[in-house]
Amino acid sequence: MKGFPAIQLLAYTLIALPVLFSACVKDNCKKEHTYVYYQPVFKTKNEVRANIKSNAPRAIETPGKICILGPTIFLNEPDRGIHIIDNTNPARPRNIAFVDIPGNMDIAIKGNILYADLFTDLVALDISNPADVKVKKIVEGVFPYRVYGNGFVQANNQDHIITEWVRRDTTVTESCSEGDVIVFFDSNVFLASSASGGTASPVGKGGSMARFTIMNNRLYTVGTDDLDVFNITNAADPVHGNRVSVGWNIETIYPFKNNLFIGSQTGMFIYNVTNPDVPVQAGQFSHVRSCDPVIADDNYAYVTLRSGNVCQGFTNELDIVKLNNLSNPALQKVYPLTNPHGLSKDGDLLFICDGKDGLKVYNAANVMSLQLISTIGTIDAYDVIAMDHIALTVAKDGLYQYDYSDPVNIRLLSKLTVAPK
Repeated sequence: MKGFPAIQLLAYTLIALPVLFSACVKDNCKKEHTYVYYQPVFKTKNEVRANIKSNAPRAIETPGKICILGPTIFLNEPDRGIHIIDNTNPARPRNIAFVDIPGNMDIAIKGNILYADLFTDLVALDISNPADVKVKKIVEGVFPYRVYGNGFVQANNQDHIITEWVRRDTTVTESCSEGDVIVFFDSNVFLASSASGGTASPVGKGGSMARFTIMNNRLYTVGTDDLDVFNITNAADPVHGNRVSVGWNIETIYPFKNNLFIGSQTGMFIYNVTNPDVPVQAGQFSHVRSCDPVIADDNYAYVTLRSGNVCQGFTNELDIVKLNNLSNPALQKVYPLTNPHGLSKDGDLLFICDGKDGLKVYNAANVMSLQLISTIGTIDAYDVIAMDHIALTVAKDGLYQYDYSDPVNIRLLSKLTVAPK
């Protein structure tokens, strides 16, 4: 799981860190070594839980995953919480509240209940009044892989939770005649890499990068290698049930009819949930090692593969997989792309977030011959939800909304801008 994308973690416990920057001062021949690191701020569990509520709105700093329910957008701020945005008028969205949830990466919604992760715990929130969000239940310890973001292990403060990271700078001066300095930090420090559907209640629409999804009165979540099932027949009282081992490097989950399409770095898994408490693998499609969000319709699965530090590999493409035989899904067509991330489909329109190449819109009526209709190349796109002629798009610099009533002439409706750092 990612915490702060700009931070590169170099150790877990006591660490010796090499010199990052040095400058020899000629007058007295001294070396100066400057380090930038991030130190965690802790609060008690009781303090954290008391603050899981509607607080004053905050500027968006790092837009994450999204979920839409009616006229409201819920936008995750990775590891910090959830922005609540009134989207009654998509041309003028209003950031109305922020719910502080340290360690939050994913969200899903059934009716008036929103589900979110708080590091290792699942939190159920009453969102019937966005201005007065309340905790209904916390299920502890159901996401053990989340311990803390980026592999950080904090073993001695089990009753405390990291709520934020504070940047610290330090400079060490030594004689030029001495060797390179080694600076020791304790385990509470990270070094920066530089000095700079299916239920009676309405279900929120999530993006393709989601690890949470809802179907048949169940909340399904994926971790690094497991699929967890929560019974949410009583939405405010989620009950953890089955846990199924899926594979390694699991990334995303997408529901369609009675199947769950699970993306991993090595392939796509299809799980049938006719028995909602006992997911059964129905099929698998393997591919080269890459990051792998997936969506599906009646006939095909659409899988984007991308390279990158986390994903490894060198493949950047869209794979279209035929689903007429779920036990043996077959690759139908491959389209090269630049660095594809999330995707969405509305009828015959296929939307793909192609990283720095922007948001691309295709006519997908014939999957063997996709036709590029429009490209919005001015954004670095991460994920998109296309519905009701509006494409809600998460990009590095903000949350965009586009009117695609005329897909040849897509119009920007609004943008919520990321705050400068």
